[in-house]
Amino acid sequence: MKSLTSIIPAPPGWYARWRFGTHRTVTYPITTWALARDTGSEHTIVVGVDTNGMWPGGDDERPGGEFLRYIYEPIEAGTPDDVFNPVKSPADLASVG
Repeated sequence: MKSLTSIIPAPPGWYARWRFGTHRTVTYPITTWALARDTGSEHTIVVGVDTNGMWPGGDDERPGGEFLRYIYEPIEAGTPDDVFNPVKSPADLASVG
């Protein structure tokens, strides 16, 4: 189990991409960067906590979610095609992929 030990705000443009199922990815903006430490260890890694509250190694990741990678898109490039849109209805989200 990992615990977060230090948190700083993430600059705009950073995203975490997750896979749900075989053909569906969802990208969430990163809200903060954090240091995560394994329980009982001095090993520390940097993780991005996204707008869904997920981070690689967290105990409360969404079921079926697999972290793929962090990506950076400059603001002028826009957002990734699969970025999470909280305005979409659950039916719209179910039809993706």
